[in-house]
Amino acid sequence: MMNVTVLAMGRLKEKFYMQAVEEYAKRLSGFCSFRLLELPEHRLPETPSPAQIAEGLSREGQLIREKLPKGAWFCVLTPEGKKLSSEGFAATLAEVKNSGRSSVCFLLGSSFGIAPEIKALADLRLSFSDMTFPHHLARVMLLEQIHRADAIQAGSKYHK
Repeated sequence: MMNVTVLAMGRLKEKFYMQAVEEYAKRLSGFCSFRLLELPEHRLPETPSPAQIAEGLSREGQLIREKLPKGAWFCVLTPEGKKLSSEGFAATLAEVKNSGRSSVCFLLGSSFGIAPEIKALADLRLSFSDMTFPHHLARVMLLEQIHRADAIQAGSKYHK
């Protein structure tokens, strides 16, 4: 069974997002060993300077490095990433499984992004869309797509 870790900067506050995450975590438990780690965002002033943002991302990057599962295939969600269909995403995860790796890790950065040195570690930079989504909604979308990928691989009727 594949180990799936999602690293997410920031904590969910809205009950409806938390309920959606709980539902997909429950669904994923049938396909993989799943864990979600919420990491604290570095606090920045209301209108931070580019240097303050860079410092904040660097500090977040240190925390991310500490939490990355050793040997895991690593995917960061970033606007400049590659866009995949659900089938393409499922095929990518199937390739990872077939490569002998037993764990994958996804990263959802903070509202200011992800440190370049963390992006450089990624096996895949993934983008859901050219549109901008709230980070909390992106978390739910990621879990749904991981679940959908597992369903596609299993030949389930979930994916139509």
